[in-house]
Amino acid sequence: MKKPSMKSAFGKYISYLDNVERGVKDKEEFGSMLILSLVEEVGEMARAYLAKHGRKPTNLAAQADETYEQELGDIIVSVLRFARIKNIDLHKRVMYTLRKIAKRQIDPKHPHP
Repeated sequence: MKKPSMKSAFGKYISYLDNVERGVKDKEEFGSMLILSLVEEVGEMARAYLAKHGRKPTNLAAQADETYEQELGDIIVSVLRFARIKNIDLHKRVMYTLRKIAKRQIDPKHPHP
């Protein structure tokens, strides 16, 4: 796969990660570690969000940790890291999903009875 253009945001992030994680990304267990990291980050974001806006507003431990906005940044970086080692063109994948959302707005699927 061709690397994203350095002019794109993804290309800049990937280049940055290439420098930071030199030699690490090629280890066989790195993909599994990244998947577990992504799941952990999603859980942390959910906990932080629910502590502030949801069903557990008294969860002081979650409120003292990072905010859900910060956790969202961690999730995006986890996705970037995984896409990088698996040679996934994120721009292509994001555009595919955006077109799918637009298509649903024009022609929503009818629920099956």
